[in-house]
Amino acid sequence: MSTHLAIDLENVAKTYKAPFKEAIPALRGIDMKVHAGEVFGLLGPNGAGKSTLVKILMTVIRPSQCKGTVLGQPVGDKYTLQRVGYLPEHHSFPPYLTGRQLIEFFGAMNNMKRAERKRRASELLELVGMDDWGSKKLKSYSKGMRQRVGIAQALINDPDLVLLDEPTDGVDPMGRRDIRAILDHLKDEGKTVLVNSHILSELEQVCSRVAILVKGKVATQGTIEDLTAGQERYEIQLAPENREILTQFASDTAEVNGATLKLQSVEPKDVQPIIDKIRAKDGTILSIRRTRPSLEDLFMQAVIDPETGEELGPGAARDA
Repeated sequence: MSTHLAIDLENVAKTYKAPFKEAIPALRGIDMKVHAGEVFGLLGPNGAGKSTLVKILMTVIRPSQCKGTVLGQPVGDKYTLQRVGYLPEHHSFPPYLTGRQLIEFFGAMNNMKRAERKRRASELLELVGMDDWGSKKLKSYSKGMRQRVGIAQALINDPDLVLLDEPTDGVDPMGRRDIRAILDHLKDEGKTVLVNSHILSELEQVCSRVAILVKGKVATQGTIEDLTAGQERYEIQLAPENREILTQFASDTAEVNGATLKLQSVEPKDVQPIIDKIRAKDGTILSIRRTRPSLEDLFMQAVIDPETGEELGPGAARDA
């Protein structure tokens, strides 16, 4: 993967102002870097400012302040936008168009020649699994089918950077699997993809790196390996009837949860004596595994106030 940055943002802020009303800060200084050729996940609770940030990159929303580049050019450069594909979160495509007509329409908006956009539309319908539906009108599509054709229109101009805002929203498990395959395909082609989603399991499977937004600021960003460094552990699970055996191991570095013992260690030598003691008491070990926090665990760490233990409420983002 190239170390070249596809997106490099510094102190991006957006405050909504209205007469006789208190100003609403949606973004409070975003610093974020997306490497070229990677799938980057943008996470955060509702109201954190994710869609606001994506819309600023697409010049749909004007920032209060913004320093940074997209594909090496200042944010908002109109020629650079020709190299970007975009699927909005709440898109509303004309229901009287067919899927093929929609894709070709966006090709025309990108100044593609008629023969080229027809050829490209056929390729994209096949890529998103909609080749049998290309001649049918969008009003007959399910939500998941509209998402698929929405991804296709975002790719019509063969972009270097693809921004997908909640691409799996309303999509069934099979459709989400297919969208993951599309993201892998784009990565193999060397495309850079920024995907905003609240389905954490989806992002964990496809993203090279992630950023977690909380109340308009980046709480943390990096690879999952980097973000979980030092938090790996061993877990030993016993048969339910043997759970009492584990009480003797509870300590500051070992947590007992039912019939599972969680060790704050990744050293095999620390596990062996415990295994010996469990076997000495005829305990049945169902599994021993080395684990690390999941993306969901990281997300909850970011949105829970460490002092009060309460979830940080939604930010003030207003993406209308």
